[in-house]
Amino acid sequence: MIGYVTLGTNDLPQATAYYDELFKSIGVGRSMEEENYFVAWSPAIEEAGMAITKPFNKEPATAGNGTMVAVFLKTPEQVNAFHKKALELGGTDEGKPGFRPENADKGFYAGYFRDLDGNKLNAFCMVE
Repeated sequence: MIGYVTLGTNDLPQATAYYDELFKSIGVGRSMEEENYFVAWSPAIEEAGMAITKPFNKEPATAGNGTMVAVFLKTPEQVNAFHKKALELGGTDEGKPGFRPENADKGFYAGYFRDLDGNKLNAFCMVE
């Protein structure tokens, strides 16, 4: 149902470098871009993706309070690696990878982080 999600940035080159490396860690590359305006990544153009852009209204980009982008992965190991990579690239931790609720041993497994512009993301998988 979701085609893509867009996050704002105040430093497009820096944000592009961050997401190029982060998404490369799961085998995803750029799917669209317009120089000096936006870049999008997705596994394929017909699959859901994520983009970053300078705001159209020329106002500063801000992280949305309560807004979050979730990246679906297949295993807890992939979630752990993606979360670790996000932090290595300069992101900040918003919740270490693990089950939610914490005492569970199956179900929703996620790690939360913020990118360089303060946008909140998570990497998650479902464990049976």
